[in-house]
Amino acid sequence: MSNTHIEAILSPETNFDQRLVLQQDTLRGIVEELKRQGKKIVLTQGVWDLIHEGHALYLEAAKGYGDILIVGVDSDELTRARKGPNRPIVPQSERIKMLVHLRHVDVVTIREANHDIGDLIRLIRPNVLVTSSSTADFDQRMKEDYKDVCGEIVTMPPQATTSTTARIRNLTIEGAEELAREVVKLTQDFLNKIKKGS
Repeated sequence: MSNTHIEAILSPETNFDQRLVLQQDTLRGIVEELKRQGKKIVLTQGVWDLIHEGHALYLEAAKGYGDILIVGVDSDELTRARKGPNRPIVPQSERIKMLVHLRHVDVVTIREANHDIGDLIRLIRPNVLVTSSSTADFDQRMKEDYKDVCGEIVTMPPQATTSTTARIRNLTIEGAEELAREVVKLTQDFLNKIKKGS
């Protein structure tokens, strides 16, 4: 791994092309070099849909467990498989850009649909794996499966009172209510026109 690439990752600049790492071999090389330099590696992963304050606080807290925060982002295909056909709301290209621009995130990579939940964990072998208590598909049993490849596994509570799923539900309800008001108004207008014509 070139020192230039590592310097770009450690720089306060965005350096999008260096901080987004899609190739597993490249990611492995970056992690090995950072560990060789004595850096403590933290890994977290998720969808990061409709990024909000809770996500930012979560990532800030995760970074507090080490020196380098690597964030795995579920691809659009993997998100649909995990969350349903109407997710994600925000496509992966935009979710990635938002994450790379967050000051606490050092490296971003993609989890594809053909990756299981542990592939990235086994590849990086983080000093600290940070999970959220709201992640239903990473339970206590799975923590036992990965304790040999992680120095420590930390489960944090959600950092916001409203989750992305709850926000989407609220938007859907608000949209349905607005549609219902429009239907009532159009129906009333139509009935008024009929009355006037008779």
